[in-house]
This record gives sequence, C-alpha cells and structure tokens, in this order.
Amino acid sequence: MRVITVSQLNRYVKMLLQEDAALTPVYVSGEISNFVNHYKSGHLYFSLKDENALVKAVMFRTYAARLAFRPEGGMKVIVRAKASVYEKDGTFQLYVEDMQPDGVGALQIAYEQLKKRLQEEGLFDAARKKALPPFPTRIGVITSPTGAAVRDILNILARRYPPAQVVFLPVLVQGEGAPPQLVAALERMNREKAADVLIIGRGGGSLEELWAFNDERVCRAVAASEIPVISAVGHETDFTLCDFAADLRAPTPSAAAELAVPDAAELFLSLRQTQVQLTVLMRSRLEKVRTELQILHRQKALSSPTYYVEQMAMQLDLLTRSFEHSAKTALQDAHAQLSALAAKLDALSPLKVLSRGYAMARTDGGRLVTSVADICKGDTLYMDMCDGTLVCMVQDIQKEGTDNG
Repeated sequence: MRVITVSQLNRYVKMLLQEDAALTPVYVSGEISNFVNHYKSGHLYFSLKDENALVKAVMFRTYAARLAFRPEGGMKVIVRAKASVYEKDGTFQLYVEDMQPDGVGALQIAYEQLKKRLQEEGLFDAARKKALPPFPTRIGVITSPTGAAVRDILNILARRYPPAQVVFLPVLVQGEGAPPQLVAALERMNREKAADVLIIGRGGGSLEELWAFNDERVCRAVAASEIPVISAVGHETDFTLCDFAADLRAPTPSAAAELAVPDAAELFLSLRQTQVQLTVLMRSRLEKVRTELQILHRQKALSSPTYYVEQMAMQLDLLTRSFEHSAKTALQDAHAQLSALAAKLDALSPLKVLSRGYAMARTDGGRLVTSVADICKGDTLYMDMCDGTLVCMVQDIQKEGTDNG
C-alpha cells in the first residue's frame, strides 16, 4: 500500500488538470456571484454558477486590467480559463484569462456603466454647459489630419465665416494612443487660450472605432474645458459619452462647423435690412423735424421777434396790475378782519368790565373770591378796580337772603 501526503495529492491532481487538453483552456458560461474586487492588488475573486452547480474562480490583475467593462454580481459571462487546484487547501477553481458578457457586447456594457457613473457625478448636467460665442474669431479643431471630417470642417468654416482663424491640432482618433492625444490637445488649447470655441470629433465608424470618445479621460477633459466644446463624433445616429460631456453635440462634423460660426451671407443680409430700416426711420424723423420748423417759421415769434416781445411785455403789464390789485384787496380784507377780532377781544377784557364800576376781590394769597363762603370775618381782601387796588378788612359777612339788623 502506497501512502502519500495531502500536498502530494493536491499536486498530483493539479498536474492531471493542467495536462488535460480539454481543460487548458476551457470556456465556461455562468452567472457571477460572490464577486470581490481587491482594489489594492487588482485581482478579481468570484464564483460562476448555473442552476445546479458552482465553481470558484480568480482573475489576476494582469488579465483583469484588459477588460473593457467592470464585472458585477449577477452578470452572465463566458470566461476562458484554466482549471486547476489551489495546492494549499485543495480548492478546485478556474484561473480566468479572459471574460466576455454573455449576450451583450463588453464595450456596450462598459459604455452603459461609465455613462451611469459620470451621470451620477453630474458631469452631463445642463447647468454645466457653456454658451457658444456668437461671433468667434478663432475656431479650434481637434481631429485626425487625414479623415474626411477635417476637410468638411475647414471647407464649411471658410465658406460660412471667412474672418475666423482656424487653429488645428491633429490627433489620433482611434486606437489605444488616441485618448492621451485627445486629452493633451484639449489641455493645450485651454492652456494657451488658443480658441474661442473648440470642435472635437471624427467621421463615422463602429463602436470599437469610436471608442476613444467613450474614454473616461477624454470625457473629463471635455467637461473641464474652459473653452466651449462642440462634440461631433460619427454620424447622426452615433452617440458617444464625449457628446454628453460637451457643451453642444453636433450630429456630424459638418454640422459642428455650421454651429460654431454664423453665416456671413446671412449676417450681411441682416445688416442690409437693418440699414434699410434705419434709413427709413431717419427720413421719417427728418421729415417730422422739417414740418416742425415750417410751423415755427410761420409763427410771429420767428417772423417778427419785436412784435412778439411787445406782446409779451403787454401781458406782463396786465399780470403786474392784476397782482397789485389782488394784493391790495387781500390786505384790506385782512385789516378789516383784524379790527373785528380786536373789538371782540376788547369787549371780553376784564379791564373793560372794571371800568363799568365792578371790582375783583382777591385774598392775600392771590386767590380770586367768587363767593362769601370763600372768606371769613377778619380776612384781608384786595379789591382790584379799573385804576388801582383797595386793601380791605372784612368786618361782617352778609349772605344773600339774610337780615343784617
């Protein structure tokens, strides 16, 4: 009987699996579960399952970095892997080298995932959009130097708005090298303030060919641009994430050129119409002024200034005499009213009453005596007459209705 260790057993099983051509590689479809992304290491750990079974799997950082999308729990995928055993604990698992979504393309999933994430960040909010300048003097163009897009853009800009200067930065528009060049061109345009408005884009193509304009780095550079950006990628039916991040989306590169600048011919026509309107208004105004001058010329003030001055002097004399008469009448009325008020005041004066033989009695404290009840026998009274005061002593008090005998 041959006895082997656990390590030997696991190593032997691992060797059998690795030497089995049917298992190296093996393509397995299933649903991701127990998904763990170790961000520090970059390795992905998960399980694949179907209705009846489950198998553990690992995807190391080297392979995970090549994925165009982010795996998630519940996602159905097809993996290319090698079946093996982890010697330390004897766990049977798949070592995944590639992964594709089952049914939907990886790029499409990556597109939707990034779109959702950037949208939640607010990168596509309408409030962030900048308005295009109405009359730009410099148009920045970022695209391939060899495609039809740049020819269309330059031709339309030259035809519609000849005064504008075109600042062209040639870049790659597809492939792995495209995103860094697109970002560098955007940053350079902003750093040098080289343009008033930017056009970034390319002609039509497949999702893979347009993928540089779905790159997160490009989207963020477009959104961060201080210069307004028009995105013109592909045909009218093509939508890239760059379109959502830009200040304005054009369905085609040709349309972007038309949106970037006004039409010089239309401007000239508008100016011509404005000129005609101003001419009509000026003529109308001049005619009105001419009529007013003719009316003034027929008036005496201009035809005979001396006569006009004499008439004004006569009116001034009439007004002066009228004012003097009114003032004299007003003074007379006021004097009469004052005399009447003085007579009334004199009639009510206490001195007037005293002059008729009456007197006012006061105590030595100055209190006015109005009744015999206010004094006592022996009190000193001061009798105010019209021409002086008598000092009297009360010897007797006789109330009305009493006999003094």
